[in-house]
Amino acid sequence: MPIEIKSIKGYYYLDAWVMSHIVHQATISFCQRYLNKDNDPGGRLYDQMVMAARSAPANIAEGSSRRQTSRETEMRLTDVARATLSELLSDFMAFSLTYNIEPWAKDSENYRKFRSLQLERPNYGTDIERDAWLHVQAQRRRFAPWVESDDLAVRVNSIKLLINRNMVMLQKMISRQLDEFKSNGGFTEGLTRERLSAQVRQSTEQGAPTCPVCGKPMVRRTIKRGSKSGHQFWGCSAYPECQGTRDV
Repeated sequence: MPIEIKSIKGYYYLDAWVMSHIVHQATISFCQRYLNKDNDPGGRLYDQMVMAARSAPANIAEGSSRRQTSRETEMRLTDVARATLSELLSDFMAFSLTYNIEPWAKDSENYRKFRSLQLERPNYGTDIERDAWLHVQAQRRRFAPWVESDDLAVRVNSIKLLINRNMVMLQKMISRQLDEFKSNGGFTEGLTRERLSAQVRQSTEQGAPTCPVCGKPMVRRTIKRGSKSGHQFWGCSAYPECQGTRDV
């Protein structure tokens, strides 16, 4: 598959990116309303929670943008996004313990109703920046009655569930990224395939022979070490699977 460097805004279509923005905005709203000089005198918790929430969409965007040139970096940044959400979840857990906010039971009505809320799929046109902004805002409104509720227990529990859902999305993303890397390799492997493909085309134009072992096209290679360093020979394009050679 040829290497293509395309637009880096594909993350706009990711549910995990959309959900992370909802979590980010819900966290800002929560901190502005419930953290104050009495329970957070230095403002440190406020900063930590907001920055952890911000880190998720930022790392998803950066990782997705690096996808075409470094699958390893993409996976690493996706995992950073997941880890920062885990940190944020821990802060909400600590808050719920301090203020005795009991988590919803999985068979409770609130839990079932909130879990039934799902993101809508984006439908972007040519003005993708504006369309993405409108889509995120529309999805925020779906969850706003819960994550911005005047009932503190409803607000905290729904935000915690959103964070958990976001983390599951990111875990699935990492699994898919790993599977794709196993199947297709990364940018370095792609460069190797591109180089070999160009060598095969060039060798074919120069009347290269076929491999005496497997019959595939051969490419001109140069010995780099030893007493024959600098000498050329025909090597099978399927190397190292096939090690057939011919003299030039």
